[in-house]
Amino acid sequence: MISVGSLAKALNLEFAAGEQGSAKEVTGVYICDLLSFAMVKAPAGAAWVTVMNNLNVIAVASFANISCVIMPHGIVPDSLAAEKANELGLPILLSELPAFETGQGIFEEINN
Repeated sequence: MISVGSLAKALNLEFAAGEQGSAKEVTGVYICDLLSFAMVKAPAGAAWVTVMNNLNVIAVASFANISCVIMPHGIVPDSLAAEKANELGLPILLSELPAFETGQGIFEEINN
């Protein structure tokens, strides 16, 4: 397993919010943009890669006990999402890479 902070360093990901949650352990990766799927199918402890960037993502991530949310393609969270993530200590990380490549990097780091 790897911490969110270590994963961010290894993959050159930028914290957009929730940096106080950087010690959380990442146990897997889940890539999905459909909130209802993520709510019931994302495994607890996963790094969730999604292009969704609004407050609903934070609600789902919190409900599903996600370790962090990673926004690919240079997408940034809206201000309400970032504010709530900071409140909850839920890391939001930013990646310039596409979702698949971001997920692939997470998978490789977890399994090294």
